[in-house]
Amino acid sequence: MNRALVKSRSGFAGLLLVGLLVLSALVSLAWTPYDPTFANPRDSWLLPFSGGHLLGTDRLGRDELSMLLTGARSTLTTALLAAAVAAVVGLALTFAAVLVPRWIGALVVQFTDVLIAFPVLLIAMILTAVYGGSTWTVVLAIGIGAGVNLARVARAEAGRVLNTDYVLAAHAAGSGTWRTVRKHLLPNIAPTLIVQLSLVLSVAVLAEAALSFLGFGAPAPTVSWGRMLHEQQAYIAARPLLVIWPGIAVAASVLGFNLLGDGLREAADARLRVREAA
Repeated sequence: MNRALVKSRSGFAGLLLVGLLVLSALVSLAWTPYDPTFANPRDSWLLPFSGGHLLGTDRLGRDELSMLLTGARSTLTTALLAAAVAAVVGLALTFAAVLVPRWIGALVVQFTDVLIAFPVLLIAMILTAVYGGSTWTVVLAIGIGAGVNLARVARAEAGRVLNTDYVLAAHAAGSGTWRTVRKHLLPNIAPTLIVQLSLVLSVAVLAEAALSFLGFGAPAPTVSWGRMLHEQQAYIAARPLLVIWPGIAVAASVLGFNLLGDGLREAADARLRVREAA
């Protein structure tokens, strides 16, 4: 699968973009040109390559490159945590739908269909109104919203696996429910889950940026690309570059995770074709 992913054009491009995001986040842990939260009014509105600031500064004199690097760490952390929450919620709803008595599973399916009707942004606004804006509010909102959609895909795949001959034979041989889940169900739905979680990461990056832009994200002094867009929107006519840099970062990250998801799907299909040919 690794070779098939690298050979895939979309997968290779996705790996490069996601690798750049991860590298930026790791670099920000050890080094940034300046303190991203340090305001120096004497250096406000500097253009790129002036005053020792590669990408310039904002109206408060904060270094744009430092904020971009720190924003990469914040964005990646939020996306990974949201994907983890989505995986837990999605698997819990999936197992509740396919492993319990049929009437309970039907109720779970109906409950899931109702939750799908609520957009991630609406869930985030509700959680923010109740608990206040924070990174964990954003993570839970994105994770729950994405986890419900993940459950719909995983449920169909899990139902297919549980109805295969070898799983039915394992049940007939006395295999317990959790042993069947561990030995047969999870390994067979793992490729689908991996592809879907890569797409959840792209949704999480975009949703975090949108929530921070709307003022529902983590409060200051947390640095994120969405907050950079939120703070600079009033000055977009005078200083468009201050909006372009974080906008490019968000777009490249979302594109990278989407391309990676496409590459993973192609790699999984290629592996299945090889198995069928064998």
